[in-house]
Amino acid sequence: MCMYILAIPNMAYWVLIYTAQDVNYLYAGRFLAGMSGGGVYVVLPIFIAEIADNGVRGALSSMAMMYVSMGVVIGFALASYLSYYLMPCIIVALPAIFMLSVIGLRETPQYLLKHGRDGEAERSYYFYKNLTPPAPNDKEAAHHDAAKMEFDTFRLQVLSGGVTQSITWRDFFNVPTIKIFGLIFVLIICNQLSGSFAIFNYTSHIFAELGNKLDPNTCTIVVGAAQLFGILCAVILVDRLGRRVLLLTSMAGMGLGELAIALLKICCSPEFLEENGWLPLVVMCFIAVIASVGVISLIFIIIIELLPAKIRSLGTSLSMATFSAFIFVSLKIYPTMIYDEGLPATMFMSSGMCLFGFIVLGLYLPETKNRLMTH
Repeated sequence: MCMYILAIPNMAYWVLIYTAQDVNYLYAGRFLAGMSGGGVYVVLPIFIAEIADNGVRGALSSMAMMYVSMGVVIGFALASYLSYYLMPCIIVALPAIFMLSVIGLRETPQYLLKHGRDGEAERSYYFYKNLTPPAPNDKEAAHHDAAKMEFDTFRLQVLSGGVTQSITWRDFFNVPTIKIFGLIFVLIICNQLSGSFAIFNYTSHIFAELGNKLDPNTCTIVVGAAQLFGILCAVILVDRLGRRVLLLTSMAGMGLGELAIALLKICCSPEFLEENGWLPLVVMCFIAVIASVGVISLIFIIIIELLPAKIRSLGTSLSMATFSAFIFVSLKIYPTMIYDEGLPATMFMSSGMCLFGFIVLGLYLPETKNRLMTH
């Protein structure tokens, strides 16, 4: 239901973009788009994690981010080549298609069990696991049916996590949960202050600083395509290698890439950069790929898998609110840093955050691959 409702403000956003008479229409539209986008970042990862099997949960969750990157690349391309009034007419169809697509989906079994709707939860479980329900007229057969036994085991696991009990402050203020939120906080600040989001908003400026003479729109689209390739790699590797290995590799590689940008600006002459205009593009594409392998693609699934089932929805909402706040902070810090302190100082700061995240998360972040979503 939440996913269904979230499509409405998104459609209203595109209508306001098309009918805008002054800048206030754009402010109102961006507010509605923020509601829709922020809500989706909370609801969709939880929904995917709860319906997916352990063996493909990481891939499906990373795939969601792959589609986000795909949308960004398509958005860059459409905005570069389509008129202002034509683009909303095309894009407004997407939330409408989304609404029609989710109508037939069932609520997740975990949610239904939490609210005491066991019969619906059982049907939902069979639906998402692609299992044949036991015969309704044969109680003895149903009792021994493998599907029924599998659901009963799942039900006991969910209920043992305390999801039917009221949430109290003690569920948040205990040592294991405080440690989890500490790790999530470090994950969020390293994700944002490492430049994984902001740096791609200033791609054109970085290319200009490094003397790249290629068309800025073309460079942005190429970097977006590289980001998409990185997330595709994450989809393929995340359930094979695990979350921890990919995240730490991504952080280390991203830090080295940002260090390379700083050194290019400091150590290379303008003539060298002009003669080798391809070099900044290669480095930026490397950063886009390596950041997407872990730092960008895995943050949501790691947060969800770390949180206990009882407080997962509320904990995810709090985490995403913090995440959105740090997106705002990073988008305010980066232009100030780039224009006032210079590109090298900005890249050194980002590289330092990658090093900080690599050390702290390397020491304390557990592997969450194959972790049960019922606890």
